[in-house]
Amino acid sequence: MEPTAGSRYTRARDDLLADPAGPAGAARRQALCTLTDRWLTELFGAAGAPPRGVALVAVGGYGRRELSPGSDLDVVLLHDGHAGIAELAEAIWYPVWDAGIALDHSVRTPGEARRAAADDLRVQTGLLDIRHIAGDPEPTAALRTSMFTAWRAAAVKRLPELHRAGRERAERHGEVAFLLEPDLKEARGGLRDATALRAISASWIADAPHEEVDAARATLLDVRDALHLVTGRGADRLLLQEQDAVARRLGLLDADTLLRRVSEAARALAYAGDVTWREVSRVLAAREAGAGPRLLRRARTGGSARTPLAEGVVEHASEVVLAQAARPARDPVLLLRAAAAAARAGLPLSRHTVDRLASECPPPSDPWPADAREAFVALIGAGRDVLPVWEALESRRLITRLLPDWERVRCRPQRNAVHRFTVDRHLIQTAVEAAAHTRRVARPDLLLVAALLHDIGKGWPGDHSVSGEVIAREAATRMGFAKDDVDVIGTLVRRHLLLVDTATRRDLDDPTTVAAFAEAVGGVETLELLHALTEADAAATGPAAWSDWRDALVRDLVARTRAVFAGRPAPAALALPAERIVVAEVSGDLPVVRLEPLSFGAEVTIAAADRVGLLALAAGVLALHRLTVRSAAIDVVDALGVTVWTVETEFGRLPDPAALREDVRKALDGGLDVAARLAKREAAYPPRRGAPRAPARVEVIPDASATATVLEVRAPDSPGLLHRIGRALADAHVSVRQARVGTHGADAVDAFYVVAPDGAPLAAAEARGLARTLEKALAP
Repeated sequence: MEPTAGSRYTRARDDLLADPAGPAGAARRQALCTLTDRWLTELFGAAGAPPRGVALVAVGGYGRRELSPGSDLDVVLLHDGHAGIAELAEAIWYPVWDAGIALDHSVRTPGEARRAAADDLRVQTGLLDIRHIAGDPEPTAALRTSMFTAWRAAAVKRLPELHRAGRERAERHGEVAFLLEPDLKEARGGLRDATALRAISASWIADAPHEEVDAARATLLDVRDALHLVTGRGADRLLLQEQDAVARRLGLLDADTLLRRVSEAARALAYAGDVTWREVSRVLAAREAGAGPRLLRRARTGGSARTPLAEGVVEHASEVVLAQAARPARDPVLLLRAAAAAARAGLPLSRHTVDRLASECPPPSDPWPADAREAFVALIGAGRDVLPVWEALESRRLITRLLPDWERVRCRPQRNAVHRFTVDRHLIQTAVEAAAHTRRVARPDLLLVAALLHDIGKGWPGDHSVSGEVIAREAATRMGFAKDDVDVIGTLVRRHLLLVDTATRRDLDDPTTVAAFAEAVGGVETLELLHALTEADAAATGPAAWSDWRDALVRDLVARTRAVFAGRPAPAALALPAERIVVAEVSGDLPVVRLEPLSFGAEVTIAAADRVGLLALAAGVLALHRLTVRSAAIDVVDALGVTVWTVETEFGRLPDPAALREDVRKALDGGLDVAARLAKREAAYPPRRGAPRAPARVEVIPDASATATVLEVRAPDSPGLLHRIGRALADAHVSVRQARVGTHGADAVDAFYVVAPDGAPLAAAEARGLARTLEKALAP
């Protein structure tokens, strides 16, 4: 049997997509479009279309010749009222469907197409990319001309609508540049924004920077092509479990390299959008004010009024530009002065100014002069207004010129669900958050610089705090800070995790804890700076990085350390959650279970007579009720085991407190086999997809306590994890005197203070053996 046109097409299409030596990227998209055009032309001719008045056209991405392997075919059958158009359409559509090709189709007269475009912005922008495939070319050319004419005539109304649509998409889908699983099409900086920039250019109101936009668009299209080939479907969201395969398909080193490339492209598109929409706003405002052609030209160039902001820097048309007398080539500090002036004024740096500074302005001398350092601190201390200025500088790699090590963290992804930003954006966001704390510290400049550099070591192998200290000291020295100030900045970067880690993972009532922390910090001024940096870092990380519980523990540790520096007795402990149960109140009716709803979940307090295995039973009951533990504090008070858990529900409502108490009672009495119930439920879960997770690691923390052995457990978070840890500890016949439990995205980091049956710390060999036993118990 002779093969059909559809089978010939699908075979040729499959060969094109499977050929490793064939065209790739834009060339493959073009080849796929050409192949598809030939097939549709053949179907159109076989359907018996009349010679005049009927045309098959491509629109949208197909019209732009951007046909990805999984893309729909966006086509319109244009006609002039042809009586048999329905039969003609079916003769074309059905073979496409039979071939398994996704089809987005419509049948319209030119008048119907114009009316549909007038009613629907997406239809109108799609028709701006109309391209003739088959039939009479006259209707295609006429509709194309009328679409561009209508678009330009309605630009004053349509462009603001297009801008609103982009902002709404960004609110729904986030920003491609910062997401671990970005939607390459809909999120800010994605392909939909690139199409919007084409539409702006078509309006003749403004023009986008074509070179940057075209390169970024091509990158995202290449990634989407690879995603389609890897998944076998027309997906736009780059999921974690597919990133390694997509990277290999593109010949990239790994998934991080892939995400970095995506982030760079998305940032270029987002910045181009910001610049272009500002120009649109200026011109539309002038048009609405009734300006004539001469004034419209002035609106495009910003008019003539100039307001001085700093030496060589002026405000011009709501942007920051260089003064006419400025000479960037002779003024190395002008770059920082202009950026700081823009951030302080809450105005964007004009694109032309950024380009000129990049090409003409030399870097500051080494070390920087005082005015350069002051301008830099003013820039990063401007709060949220620094962000658009920073992105403008990033668009021309000017931050790397100032801080060479910045290139290693630029667009670097963070594979931790707690973090909402790439490393570099997290750093500048931390400076934004730190700007709100500058009034509470003696040296706000040191706080801001440490905030900007605290994770700079993540671009290097090993402990990022250790490598970051070296980089921060070098950078601070280059900026011209005095040696004592360099030492403080280095200490802040090296110890930026110490405050929250000590507060949440160590026993603050143990004098060893506070003494060791005070020695590491060194002085009260550094303590104040570290406290502010810790809060700024958490706020920049995301909502899951901070809580009232963490805040209370941190403040308690800060107060105790202040007392050490002042030579005073430690103050009374703050009112931490575990102390909300009064022993006398509950001693007659155990166990006690209290559940207090919070805005994001609940706080569950469980009190019972202390015993080996209490932790495992309490954690297991919470897991049975599908409560995910985010943090926990576990203490023993007068032979009463008190556990306070911050939890979220996996789904549905919070459990009934009475039912929760009853299950705790049954578990303690032996009437509820928690382990068996959890094992049965875990067996029913589908296998986990994605890359394998790193195995659990258990370490003995030496000299962390004089009265107990401290074990730190780092493991992938999972339902029942704390129950498994508690059972392993109980099986080893050790008692948990205290615990500090925290969940950071997909990972749990927990500290347990354990003692032997006689109440003493474990011997060194026993502690090491227990750590290995725990690791085996937590192995997949």
